[in-house]
Amino acid sequence: MSIPNKAISSTSQTSPTGPCVGFAQHLSPGRRIPTRVIWPGRWRRRWGGVVCQSPAMDGCRADHGGAVETMETRTFPAVPTVGLATENLRGLVAKLKSEKPAFSSGIIRLQLPIQQHIKAIHWLCSQPLLLPRIFFSGRSRAIDSDPLPSVSSNAHHRLASVAGVGSAVVFCRHHQFSNSDWASIKRFLSKKCPLIRAFGGIRFDSRANISPEWEPFGSFYFMVPQVEFDEFEDDSILAATVAWDHACSWTWENAVESLQSTIEQVSSDNVNVQRDLPQISILSHNHVPTKTFWDRAINRALQAIDQCDSDLTKVVLARSTRIVTSVNVDPVTWVACLQKEGESSYQFCVQPANAPAFIGNTAVCDAVVVEPHKSVRKLPRIQHLYAQLAGRLRTKDDEFEILSTLHPTPAVCGFPTEEARDLIAETELFDRGMYAGPVGWFGGEESEFAVGIRSALVETGHGALVYAGTGIVKGSNPSLEWDELELKISQVTRSLKLELA
Repeated sequence: MSIPNKAISSTSQTSPTGPCVGFAQHLSPGRRIPTRVIWPGRWRRRWGGVVCQSPAMDGCRADHGGAVETMETRTFPAVPTVGLATENLRGLVAKLKSEKPAFSSGIIRLQLPIQQHIKAIHWLCSQPLLLPRIFFSGRSRAIDSDPLPSVSSNAHHRLASVAGVGSAVVFCRHHQFSNSDWASIKRFLSKKCPLIRAFGGIRFDSRANISPEWEPFGSFYFMVPQVEFDEFEDDSILAATVAWDHACSWTWENAVESLQSTIEQVSSDNVNVQRDLPQISILSHNHVPTKTFWDRAINRALQAIDQCDSDLTKVVLARSTRIVTSVNVDPVTWVACLQKEGESSYQFCVQPANAPAFIGNTAVCDAVVVEPHKSVRKLPRIQHLYAQLAGRLRTKDDEFEILSTLHPTPAVCGFPTEEARDLIAETELFDRGMYAGPVGWFGGEESEFAVGIRSALVETGHGALVYAGTGIVKGSNPSLEWDELELKISQVTRSLKLELA
């Protein structure tokens, strides 16, 4: 879903107006978790290596009285290589210490164009394990007919993919994503600085209790990267973003020190075009639910659909498969493999600090003119009915209303929505987390979201939780639906050539 609402040059905007995440929110009605403050250390050890994670500003702490006082994008002369761009950017960040602004809040992006086309996923693969980190591919040009042309339609400004490490500002809570939370994010966004964006996702069902593996993601998780690599059709940009706000207990000095700590860890070596993959075997796999419980769940759903007093016509039930592998699986390498296999799909990776990585290879929900005919969109080993929708927003605040209205879609929940969601909550034995939820980014000029299906949660250690779902309607066969789950999961596992040992 591409949402235009409002090009690259030096721009700025002003308006009148704790170091880490702390919250006390509801997990579900009647249940409350204690107030806490998370103080991520400078160094953590994960996947057998040393991880750098700097403290970050909690963007949800401030009042929502309007935009931060200053927003600015500073563009510097283009350089020929990513190595030179990294070194120059380090120098520019170091100079920020002596450039303390007069404003108590703001966000500044420093960007260096690179005179080469470099894939963002390759840049991220070349980096040490810096957390948090994100990756989002662009929409496939093959299926993007642009029924409503955006303001910046110049081909140079077409973003192909984006990768980022470290967080200039993070937005995460355990309550349902609300208009107030959207207002917190919007304070840091501006049409005049279109490449300052907040990347992340939202849980499928914020009413459900959050399981331990999804705890760091909250009910929603978004962040503005400290260091970002933007891949365009013809060239690239390396950027650093500093954000501060006294109302969030995060000063200019805090922000610059944190950014400097992150950028010093960014590799300035040449980007690896390809990483060699070790031989990977699946040592074990466990399904939740098992086939026996799956059959029972399908039969229960069919009974609900057949009830004469029920409006339910479809419910989407899902399965979580825990795979244990012979070697550690790097989530970014996995995404790179997904990108090779699914060039017409939408790849993503969201990994908060001290957390597993949520990755996926979904069917994008393109940005309401309804094309009269559906077409078949073929992917490796699977195909979908495809139709494109487009619409013009009424106001600049409509992104939140669109997400709230569209999510969850019948394709991942069922119909009617509330009846289907209630049955899912009563039937499924695992936490979907962000599986089948909206994943993407908010920007000052446009926003883009897809549905987080064909996805996995890659955990610390050897393995991952792989998710898939299937729509249950009158006449569905439990065994055939189980086979469909196997086919859908293969979309994710075969990209790494995972084989049962």
